[in-house]
Amino acid sequence: METKLLLLLLLLSISLFIDAAESQMSGFVSLDCGGNKNFTDDLGLKWTSDDQFRYGETSSISVANETRKQYMTLRHFPADNKKYCYRLDVITRTRYLVRATFLYGNFDNNNVYPEFDISLGPTHWSTIVISDANTIEVQELIFLASDPTISVCLSNATTGEPFISTLELRQFNGSVYYTEYENQFVLSVSARINFGADSDVPVRYPDDPFDRIWESDSLKKANYLVDVASGTEKVSTQMPIDVNRDERPPEKVMQTAVVGTHGSLTYRLNLDGFPGFGWACSYFSEIEDMSPSETRKFRLFLPGLPDISKAVVNIQENAQGNYRLYEPGYTNISLPFVLTFKFGKTSDSSRGPLLNAMEINKYLKKNDGSPDGTVMAGLVSHYPSADWAEGGDPCLPVPWSWVQCNSDPQPRIVSMYLRFVSFVLFEQSYFSKICASLMCYLTNIDSSMFLLCYNSVPSLETNATNSVLTVSIPGSLCCYSPITTHLINCRWLDGNSLNGPIPDFTGCVNLKFIHLENNQLTGELPSSLSDLQNLSELYLQNNMLSGTVPPSLLNKKLILNYSGNMNLHRGGRGGSHMKTIIGLLVGVAVLFIATIASCLFMRKGKKRYSKKDQLVDFPPSPRLVSSLSDATAEAAHCFTLSELEDATRKFEKKIGSGGFGEVYYGKMKDGKEVAVKVLSSNSYQGEREFSNEVTLLSRIHHRNLVQFLGYCQEEGKSIVVYEFMHNGTLGERLYGPATHDQSISWIKRLEIAEDAARGIEYLHTGCVPMIIHRDLKSSNILLDEHMRAKVSDFGLSKLEVDGATHVSSVVRGTLGYLDPEYYVSQQLTDKSDVYSFGVILLELISGREAISNKSFGARFRNIVQWAKFHIESGDIQGIIDPLLHNEFDIQSVWKIAEKAIMCVQQYGRPSISEVLKEIQDAVSIERGVEGGGEGNSGDISRISLNSTKNMGFLDMDGTEPYLSYDDSILRPTAR
Repeated sequence: METKLLLLLLLLSISLFIDAAESQMSGFVSLDCGGNKNFTDDLGLKWTSDDQFRYGETSSISVANETRKQYMTLRHFPADNKKYCYRLDVITRTRYLVRATFLYGNFDNNNVYPEFDISLGPTHWSTIVISDANTIEVQELIFLASDPTISVCLSNATTGEPFISTLELRQFNGSVYYTEYENQFVLSVSARINFGADSDVPVRYPDDPFDRIWESDSLKKANYLVDVASGTEKVSTQMPIDVNRDERPPEKVMQTAVVGTHGSLTYRLNLDGFPGFGWACSYFSEIEDMSPSETRKFRLFLPGLPDISKAVVNIQENAQGNYRLYEPGYTNISLPFVLTFKFGKTSDSSRGPLLNAMEINKYLKKNDGSPDGTVMAGLVSHYPSADWAEGGDPCLPVPWSWVQCNSDPQPRIVSMYLRFVSFVLFEQSYFSKICASLMCYLTNIDSSMFLLCYNSVPSLETNATNSVLTVSIPGSLCCYSPITTHLINCRWLDGNSLNGPIPDFTGCVNLKFIHLENNQLTGELPSSLSDLQNLSELYLQNNMLSGTVPPSLLNKKLILNYSGNMNLHRGGRGGSHMKTIIGLLVGVAVLFIATIASCLFMRKGKKRYSKKDQLVDFPPSPRLVSSLSDATAEAAHCFTLSELEDATRKFEKKIGSGGFGEVYYGKMKDGKEVAVKVLSSNSYQGEREFSNEVTLLSRIHHRNLVQFLGYCQEEGKSIVVYEFMHNGTLGERLYGPATHDQSISWIKRLEIAEDAARGIEYLHTGCVPMIIHRDLKSSNILLDEHMRAKVSDFGLSKLEVDGATHVSSVVRGTLGYLDPEYYVSQQLTDKSDVYSFGVILLELISGREAISNKSFGARFRNIVQWAKFHIESGDIQGIIDPLLHNEFDIQSVWKIAEKAIMCVQQYGRPSISEVLKEIQDAVSIERGVEGGGEGNSGDISRISLNSTKNMGFLDMDGTEPYLSYDDSILRPTAR
């Protein structure tokens, strides 16, 4: 009987222990990324394999001295333009810690340390930069859950492949880590330190019930804790500590401390993610027994924040006794990257300061994501196993592969691409009508999906082999919306197997684009299409349409392409031939007019221009101080003429020339090589360009813009000084004398295009107001010693008028790169730069100049006419530079060629950001072909716009010195 009772008690105790453990671990998720089965580790944490995750590939790694099972595998993803997201269930209005870890271990056998982004839903979390194959990179966020699920996404690889080792979720209780700002910000963990630790092993679960990781202050980690004050000693106790306070640090952490026996504790600490605003807390507990006459009082000293040092810390008094927790802190304090802090005892204290632990987190602004995110999440939730059901926000940090978003801060979906996307249906109760889910997406207004719908779709099927649409389009097609639309971009149905006649689109009054090319449509072209007032693109090529093209469509201002329909014509004899002739005549006429205009502008160059030609008014004056603001003059470094004469040896070596003047090579006394541009004498145009360029370059900085070093204006000379670019201009490398030495490979041309596009994107999207370059050309793209490209020459650039869609401006630019729409309308927009960049892309493909009397034969005089003829005829080989020697993937060339043609078309040009993404796709194709060759080499790192690591200068678009928060967050408030 006693034996049975003992067994019963033993089983009861085991059951209670298991229940306690289960209770302790409720709200815990531990994913072993790349693992193939579940297990429990030595700490008692239960790890779950992510083998149900359908994206990416798994790899096993082996790292010296690493025996934990969760770090012996990882999951990695392609370096493409997609994001790859883990979705985790959470409880709304509950705070969590999410932790991601990364151990590279050279899983790809390339020794190319990866760099990529991680985000929490649409909020950018961090850029992961691997610098050691055998070191674990840890990233932690603390957040308040506002939805029942969260997504942790990897994207934007700039080197190597994105990968992840573990993903952990830890639930907090009650008000732990509550802040006034948690609805607008998340906390990025920067430091969590256990002072006085007795070993290098961090304290975590089960000692910390929330499984926070408390790093030892004795950890031999580079730049972790330095400048330790003399007299700093460790103390510890075995007495229990009452830690029942706000953040409840573990008792084991509070049982150790450091004391300043000489009266001070001093440390220097590098804070990841700072400068910025943060949440900082110190943890104190008196663990030394003092006599009644002894006291311990001290102050915190932070450089630059004298007000903080006024408060006196008295642990016993504030904790109301020994062995109890006291945690003063600041929920909103501005901190630098390198934090130097000191605790110093007061004059009436008999003991030096004591510190048990410290925790510092940075505020990251939450991004609410696309307003269309909720409805799109509902859409894909019905088909979680579909390949197109990508996770996270549909637009941020990168859009889903089949979705296009605009560039608003809270981006909206503007179109969906249906090529190679499976076809699915929704129930009537879901969207009030039976809709083809991917047939056309218009927009989401007030949580109502605005879709292209069918009145009847019982016979819709999919072609399982090719995953394309193989159905006819019902004639009863309509656009359904209970609410007025606000943004319409739709009808991407090209490249499927749609048959039957073109339906009546008159119900879709806001349609902008109709893409039905490369299908099997029959019948005549409906004249009702001309009634669509907003229609700007109608692509019908390569179908089986017949009859004549309605005159109302031909007279409508839109891009119309109906080639490849054998029985469809304009009417009359030789309609197609006549169209070609008319197109050629128009092209020649535009070129002729542009040439005459260019000559007229050159003749007027010395005349005074009216103020409407300027956004920033630079009065004509030979003196810099009168043409630039005082702030600009102070921001730009001023060289003396004698310095520049010494550097250039009296302007001995000329390395270039232009309308502005001559450019000379120089070398400063510190060894820095420079390019010195000297204004031509008596050039009013040059004077204006000089003022414009100095003003702009003194306020913009980016790794893909030529670095402006300063100016000089003495003895009637106006001089601008830049960094020296060792490999000259792109034009020289493509078709100048430099091509005889060594031609540029296709992957290198793509990388040059990517660099230049990044620089232009910064001007268009990273500057407020936007800057339009206005003179993009291959001779204004310079190459440094590593063949990295940088955009130069901002003499003609203009600032966007705040709130305006265009700038009225006298036409300026270079023939061959000049936007015809800009020339006709004299209205300058960022799309004028896109046109010029499209010409540069064609030059990169062909290795030919933009304008030539002999390169394009008698039929064509410029690269745009010539390239369009070949590309639209399907003859891509006809324009590829022979110097490439067929060392390329034809898919990547086609991708760039098609995007270049979109850049130079009259309407519907893409943004430079869209062009950049296409270039990055082409780079990915080539790197996949090369398998780690030149395009994936470690010597030239492809650095993301959001990263400023290892750069010689700090980019404005990558810094975050002080954020514009609510005023209340600017005032430090003691906890």
